[in-house]
Amino acid sequence: MTLQGRPTLGILELDEGLLPDSHEQEPRDGALLNPATFATPIITEMVEGALAETVIRGDPSLEIACVAAAARLVERGADVIAGDCGFLIRHQKAVAAAVNVPVIMSSLLLVPTLLRQLGPEKKLAVITADSGYCTEDLLNIDNRADRARVVVAGIEGGVYVANAVARPFVRTAVEQIEKEVGGCIAQLRAKHPEIGALLFECTGFPVVTRALRSTTGLPIYDITDICRLALGTVTGTRSL
Repeated sequence: MTLQGRPTLGILELDEGLLPDSHEQEPRDGALLNPATFATPIITEMVEGALAETVIRGDPSLEIACVAAAARLVERGADVIAGDCGFLIRHQKAVAAAVNVPVIMSSLLLVPTLLRQLGPEKKLAVITADSGYCTEDLLNIDNRADRARVVVAGIEGGVYVANAVARPFVRTAVEQIEKEVGGCIAQLRAKHPEIGALLFECTGFPVVTRALRSTTGLPIYDITDICRLALGTVTGTRSL
């Protein structure tokens, strides 16, 4: 039942390897899983087998589990489906074909649009959890000139990624996330001063988006921005 007709956001969650008696932590300010981020109800379904390292690396067998979890969310009243890892974009086509609601498996869907918001001399920087796996096929760019305007960098090897793949999952301090992501951005801008906007692939980064917009002075987009766009296009009446 959608609260007061507001649309419900359904999120495909990763398997964090938590024990049944594990203490459930409150979502942080700005986080994808925080209903206050969107002022709308959120429901979740875990994708079977979706460990962080498996999703980042890419496992075709997860597609069936993603589709099944998305179907369960729709049955429960989800008006929009989102993925809780940017690398789930590999399953965007399959999930979108399986359900009759807007599907946003990753902020990477924004790459072609953001390029067109920038002048031809400007570049778009994609900041990811692991640049080694943020491959060409995930960017959805066919034009060579456009591809040359996208630079990718990640925070692999840092504390955040190590904690994300730990079993059970370990929550990283916001200050540490800001340090690692901010450092990555600074290094990338030193190499590419023509960067005009940033896109965060990782769904753990929105908790530092506001702070880094302030320190970098650049437009920064993340998964919550594209979710807000989709939520603003549906009424939520299907869930009443």
